[in-house]
Amino acid sequence: MDQKRPAPRQPVVSETETPAGGWLRSIRFSGFSLVMMVVLILAVVVLAPSLRTYAEQRQQISQLSAAVADQKAEVDQLTSQRERWNDRTYVTTQARERLSYVLPGDISFLVINDLPVVAPREAEASPVSTDIQSTTIDWLGSLFASTMTAGLAPQAAAPATDAPAPVAP
Repeated sequence: MDQKRPAPRQPVVSETETPAGGWLRSIRFSGFSLVMMVVLILAVVVLAPSLRTYAEQRQQISQLSAAVADQKAEVDQLTSQRERWNDRTYVTTQARERLSYVLPGDISFLVINDLPVVAPREAEASPVSTDIQSTTIDWLGSLFASTMTAGLAPQAAAPATDAPAPVAP
């Protein structure tokens, strides 16, 4: 009874084959693995639109939340401005600044500069140079000298008198 058993088959591996290539060739598809792949693909097809909608809605919610926060800040700013207008001092100050109103007994001076502005003629102006120029001013020394002069002055400037000087018409 000498039966010969067939020798177990060894996969033929070429010298240029990579381990991953051998692993891929050793995969065998069964009915269960095909069913699982179909279920997985079906799940992706069914869930992808829902996930996209969810992401879009989250983005809209964040944009609307930012808009609400901006509007709340604007409402707070407008509320504080309305509260300022309820203050009599603020109203008086605004009337003086914007409308040039004065209180009874106050003296208001309105200076109008009616002299025309003289613009330099283009022909008289020097041409613009494209060359880089360097100066020889010792700005640090000037700053130090100015500081020392101001600090070592013998006495402060005389205070101005309370009465305004008369202006000739």
